[in-house]
Amino acid sequence: MRLNSLAFRLFATATAWTALVLPLAGLLIYSLYRQEAEQSFDDRLRTLLTVVQADSLDHAGTEPGAPKDVGEPLFEINNSGWYWQIRPFDSLLGRRRVSPSLSTFALPSPYEQKIGADALGFRWMDTIGPLGQPLRIAESIYTFGDESTGPQYSYVVAGPRDWRDARVAAFRNRMILSLALAGLGLVAVTLFQVRFGLLPLKQIERGLAAIRSGQAEKLDSNLPAEIEPLQQELNALMQSNQDIIERARTQVGNLAHALKTPLAVITNEARDDKSPFARKVAEQAGIMRDQVTSYLDRARVAARVGSIGRIAEVKPIVEGLQRALERIYRDKGIAIRTTCAGDVRFQGEKQDLEEMLGNILDNACKWARAGVFLTATVADGKADGGRCLTIIVEDDGEGLDAEQRNRLGKRGLRLDESKPGSGLGLSIVADLVQSYRGTLALDASSRGGLSVRLDLPAA
Repeated sequence: MRLNSLAFRLFATATAWTALVLPLAGLLIYSLYRQEAEQSFDDRLRTLLTVVQADSLDHAGTEPGAPKDVGEPLFEINNSGWYWQIRPFDSLLGRRRVSPSLSTFALPSPYEQKIGADALGFRWMDTIGPLGQPLRIAESIYTFGDESTGPQYSYVVAGPRDWRDARVAAFRNRMILSLALAGLGLVAVTLFQVRFGLLPLKQIERGLAAIRSGQAEKLDSNLPAEIEPLQQELNALMQSNQDIIERARTQVGNLAHALKTPLAVITNEARDDKSPFARKVAEQAGIMRDQVTSYLDRARVAARVGSIGRIAEVKPIVEGLQRALERIYRDKGIAIRTTCAGDVRFQGEKQDLEEMLGNILDNACKWARAGVFLTATVADGKADGGRCLTIIVEDDGEGLDAEQRNRLGKRGLRLDESKPGSGLGLSIVADLVQSYRGTLALDASSRGGLSVRLDLPAA
């Protein structure tokens, strides 16, 4: 999954959203649970305080008695963290009563700490217990006897805050683990969703690759309804491209026939006349014929290069040219040695590759002493990410110096007039290579002669 891919964008945005929402949701849930746990703990303290107060007043006497049945066994265990205390504000008017769990330790009074009461008349405070444990205190003030003149008593119930905090912490840890697993599950599902959702694009990619390789003529995959219009438009575009190419070929052929016939008539008429003017006409007519042929060939090549699905197997072409040229140059004893794998393929028209290799091998055979060597390989190396077909043709002849190599390839230029030919071979090769956006390079060969290198698009 590359950084600039559509799949990465979808996956990254979904993952970022998951990473943002789940922590916020967890924080909100944790906050609500903590508030609920604190409220539940305070409600329990308030209930116990009410029971202690009611049970202490449930007998006759001049002061509160000790509660008999509070309903919390932890009040009976020493330093359990659960305590109650009944204390008069004036020690001369009564005695202090405490739970067995509190023993001699005295709990502070929120009333004496100037802490205000809530709507129900209870006062709350956090403090430290007998063994240093954190406590939560609830206090209620009760006036025994006459409300205006009777003695006031402080009723206090305390509970361990770490008991409440332990429940909150346990819930927090379980929630974090659950949300983490949910997040990983969502990320995995998102990855699967992105892969599955974009799978039709892979089908289009494979279909287009099959069209470019000549294995198919149009997209026939069963695609989703959202992508089906794209499939139809691509098929229509490729059909239109083929129609344009066919029309261009037809027009080029018509133009070739329309021009070659008048030129042939002019040439024949001029040859029958032996005057200097007729010879000049015949000469210029020949030049015109060569130019017309060259430009028509270039037009045909341009039309073929724009087509889709044109693939040529390199090895059969090389072997056919090898047999033909070895027969032609049998008197010179030229041997053509080739190195080409069976799966090497050219992205283009077969006749174009035949013309390029035919011209290069023919020139090599003309100048070679005994051998011509051809190597065809394919590797990744094009700037657009495609594959490159590299063909190197060498001979063991005298070779060319740097100046001659620079001059070679100009239209109609021949370095040795004693050799047959028109001087257009390498120029035609250069035009064809340029049409396929390839490169043609001439260099000295390690075998002594000339080395010609072609870099062309590979299938």
